[in-house]
Amino acid sequence: MTALWGLWPQVQDTCTSLGLMLSLVLLMGLARVVTRQRLHRFMMAHTFVLEFLATFQLCCCTHELQLLSEQEPVHPTWPLTLIYFFSLVHGLTLVGTSTNPCGVMMQMLLGGMSPETGAIRLLAQLIGALCSRYCISALWGLGLTKYHLSERTFACRNPIQVDLPKAVITEAICSFIFHSALLHFQEIRTKLRIHLLAALITFLVYAGGSLTGAVFNPALALSLHFTCFDEAFLRFFIVYWLAPSLGKHIFINVIKRLGYLKMIGNVILTCQFPKPELVQKIK
Repeated sequence: MTALWGLWPQVQDTCTSLGLMLSLVLLMGLARVVTRQRLHRFMMAHTFVLEFLATFQLCCCTHELQLLSEQEPVHPTWPLTLIYFFSLVHGLTLVGTSTNPCGVMMQMLLGGMSPETGAIRLLAQLIGALCSRYCISALWGLGLTKYHLSERTFACRNPIQVDLPKAVITEAICSFIFHSALLHFQEIRTKLRIHLLAALITFLVYAGGSLTGAVFNPALALSLHFTCFDEAFLRFFIVYWLAPSLGKHIFINVIKRLGYLKMIGNVILTCQFPKPELVQKIK
């Protein structure tokens, strides 16, 4: 009984963090509803705001997840369970958005997106990633839990635990595996497909998290490690921007060589999230 009572403060802090993340998801969901109602006639503004909100949600939640994972968990699998759960949440709520510059640039290269739309999405992702840092810093400054310290968001906690070549290979492989899975999961029922993608993301974080953090998303990496980019720009740019792009380019080239060029038009060239028409089947 005494041991359980000693865990109670930690449980309270965890519940507060979960409540904060779910509140952010609900708030961003409300903002997306308003955006679709008010800005549907203004395509560029509509695209920008939706991409900004999606990137903002993903980055804020990942900041909080990273904070929780750094604490000593009640059970070793608890952080992975949270990653899986919030991957599902993002997969169901951030439909029709990318949140990943690699996905946007690849769609532009394949002719699936105009340069103007691509530029708007990239700008929205950049601003969303940076704004999330200041929002999280303000929320942590409220001291809702004993782990919430605003100074944490501005400190460089280098996640790269291996030398540069291994770090590049890790991020490139994670990106390659994920986008390969997107292709192979196309024929699977949407309900099951979202769970498989969430499980894959969890596995990649488990496998590569101790090496580089297994981010494979340049916008998310910029939000999480902005201070590190300032202190060691070239190293972080290569690992978190060039390596995921390299993995995706390798994936596209492999598909072309295998003769699946027609199928590539059906591949969802986004970070994590299915097309809106696919999600409608769930509802």
